[in-house]
Amino acid sequence: MIYRARAGFGSARAAGARAVARGCELIGCIMIATGAFAQPAFPVKPVRIIVPFPAGGGSDVMGRILAQRFTERWNQQVLVDNRPGAGGSIGTEIAVRASPDGYTLVLASTSEIAINPSLYGKLGYDPVRELSPIGSVATTPLVAVVSPAFAAKTVREIIDYARAKPKQLNVASAGNGTITHLSGELFRSTLGLEWVHVPYKGAPPALADLAGGQVQLMFSSLPAAVPLIKAGRIRALAVSSRIRASALPDVPTAIESGVPGYEVDYWYGLFAPLGVPAKVLAQVRDDLSAIQKNPDFAASLAAQGAIPGTQSVAEFTAFITSEAERWARTVKASGARAD
Repeated sequence: MIYRARAGFGSARAAGARAVARGCELIGCIMIATGAFAQPAFPVKPVRIIVPFPAGGGSDVMGRILAQRFTERWNQQVLVDNRPGAGGSIGTEIAVRASPDGYTLVLASTSEIAINPSLYGKLGYDPVRELSPIGSVATTPLVAVVSPAFAAKTVREIIDYARAKPKQLNVASAGNGTITHLSGELFRSTLGLEWVHVPYKGAPPALADLAGGQVQLMFSSLPAAVPLIKAGRIRALAVSSRIRASALPDVPTAIESGVPGYEVDYWYGLFAPLGVPAKVLAQVRDDLSAIQKNPDFAASLAAQGAIPGTQSVAEFTAFITSEAERWARTVKASGARAD
């Protein structure tokens, strides 16, 4: 009798276990179908954003702001990988040669995308054919800054000094052919001035020497210069945009300062190596767009004098083409070459 009771209990338990198993299978299928157990297809491991300039420069500042927002959105670590050299070409080429899986992106700017193809005779990448634009990240003006020890306190005084003492004004840049060089060349050629160009390997050492008085003038990206301006280590004379920068509201534009038509905007874009799956590209583009609409992101950019990009991918692609044509003319007029 006891044996039969146990046998019956065992059969009931087995039947119950089978029913539970079938129920779990059904629930599991439902939850998987609804995405409750599904893991995001991308990213499932850390992502790196290559910044082709040294730490502390404008590109680095922008890269870290963006990496932080992607980290928060993806709940996955996004790292900034500084790969400076050759006006941003070295880091950009590393990105071009990276595995096209979406886990290596590059924050490139006017220099690497629009200027270098005209500047370098043997550029190791083709920005149009070997990179996929994800989107415009931000735009910022440049700022004309001088050493505090330098007598000139206005753009007019800089112009007068350069005309009175040709080739005695030492003008720093982040490197030969960079936007910080060519924006200065555009200013110089517009006014018919003569000065000495002093190229550095990145903005931080150039700004350090400017603060120390080894050079007198620089056309710097705003994110790199703002901390030094606010600390009183360098002095801002004018911004290159059509309107004043929110980060420096008391600093006039170059146009206001008597340089008609002088307008230069420095832009940053996010790119991926050619061949990244369309689904991954679409997700990163959507997430970038969502980040740009976040007021916190806009506030972070505003503190650097920048504004979020608003162009569609098609508009950004067309803009890149027009920028390449514009800067090709400036490179040719300046005679700058880098090989």
